[in-house]
Amino acid sequence: MFSPSKLNQYWTDIYFHLHYPHGEKITHQMVRILQLIDKKERVVVNDVATHLDISHNTASEHVKRMIQKNYIEKKRDQEDERKVILRLTDCGTIVLHENTSLDEEKLNHIFSSMDEVEKELISKAFKLLSERAKSCM
Repeated sequence: MFSPSKLNQYWTDIYFHLHYPHGEKITHQMVRILQLIDKKERVVVNDVATHLDISHNTASEHVKRMIQKNYIEKKRDQEDERKVILRLTDCGTIVLHENTSLDEEKLNHIFSSMDEVEKELISKAFKLLSERAKSCM
């Protein structure tokens, strides 16, 4: 029988056992900012403040530190020159991947022991969950 608490338990088990080893020291708030910039178009500092429920000044300080670490960069919005858009750098993309994704080598090892029906079942389930999650925002 389905239960959200069981799904959460499965998810935390999956992530615990299959995440990449964390090399780069990064705060949880930095990860959330990188995710926001990755998942949304045209993120500005005020979006960071709103997303994290922090003041604009605090968000600006986080952004400033992340620029210094070369995780993100600022670019002028081509549609509205007054706005400064935040974008991931190549380094930021790698750090985000390593701190939020599953280790593909470990996944390949697991999937190599599955038949095509099992792989397709998992793929379809995650795709459906991903699509529905996007509609919640």
